[in-house]
Amino acid sequence: MPVVEIVDLTALEGRGPAWGTASEELNATLLVWRAGEGQPEHVNEGRDVALVVLAGSGTLAVDGAEHALAPGTLAIVPRGARRSVGAGPDGLRCLTVHRRRGGLGMTDFRTGVGLQSDT
Repeated sequence: MPVVEIVDLTALEGRGPAWGTASEELNATLLVWRAGEGQPEHVNEGRDVALVVLAGSGTLAVDGAEHALAPGTLAIVPRGARRSVGAGPDGLRCLTVHRRRGGLGMTDFRTGVGLQSDT
């Protein structure tokens, strides 16, 4: 019987990449940013990414266009797009989901680098 992973994403503590999991086909990462923090600009050549805002507010920049983020917002960011995420004054808690990839490593986001991958 398959294992079902149930997680209360609103109860998890942390900062930056606060939690993550992977199945055979999907990766999911909870990102928690304080006001003014976020994911620096980067390009993911290999995967489309779904971003779901759980709490807070912020801005998603994709190829130079800015999009407001609020609870309940879903954004599908296409692979190859230049993207960044910035938290608003009340911080930002969001979940990213994409097709599985290998080599995901979490680094110190305070240095300006967040998630690293081999894609």
